[in-house]
Amino acid sequence: MERREYERLAALDRSLWWFRGLHAQMVIALGGSTRWSGARLLDAGCGTGGLLATLVERLPDSRPIGLELDPEAALLARAASRRPVAVGTVNAPPFASACFAAIVSSDVLCHRGVDQDAAVGHFHRCLAPGGLLVLNLPAYRWLFSGHDIAVDNVRRFGAGEVRRLLSAAGFTRIRTRYWNTLLFPLMVLKRKLGGSRRAAQSDVASVPAPLDLIFRAAVLLEAKVASCGLRLPFGGSLLAIAVKP
Repeated sequence: MERREYERLAALDRSLWWFRGLHAQMVIALGGSTRWSGARLLDAGCGTGGLLATLVERLPDSRPIGLELDPEAALLARAASRRPVAVGTVNAPPFASACFAAIVSSDVLCHRGVDQDAAVGHFHRCLAPGGLLVLNLPAYRWLFSGHDIAVDNVRRFGAGEVRRLLSAAGFTRIRTRYWNTLLFPLMVLKRKLGGSRRAAQSDVASVPAPLDLIFRAAVLLEAKVASCGLRLPFGGSLLAIAVKP
């Protein structure tokens, strides 16, 4: 991504309503904290470290580390999480086979320069047998907009496409669910009617405090719904959970 997007991420990746919802969804997908006691976890493409810091906080007995392509973002992630962050690409992660109990990756496979088949294949290689993969991805190709261009996305995903991708890499027990459902109509209006694809402007930006509070309540309510095992029929983001046999 461009430098200004990393700077924006560093300022907002633990406070903005969308990140709060994302982190809640990822932690719920991982399951209870006792499950990961002493386990090595990888945040693949950790950016400036917001999710990595959340994993440290919410799963205190685990051993999470990060992987980030951009050296400056990796420095920020180390500072935010106080955990090791390797500099490298998800196309060829610099880790031994079967060395992680879980891998999480948030909005990484969608980026320019990422080979999604190679990345998912290496996630499979790096997971121990029985290891868990949790992916968050932008949903629906038809929703591609100026936001995607600004954050260097080149693809968005459907549930069936993600299931086929993970199955081809050898994963089983694949589950998908959408989130950011309650605010989805607003997202569609902004992305498709509020500007053109040529107007490359990121949606990662602070909003007035009352709006942030309302939006945060909406996405955290959806996280509660997910924790009860319920699936929402559509949404702006797609969560995929899979297991290495």
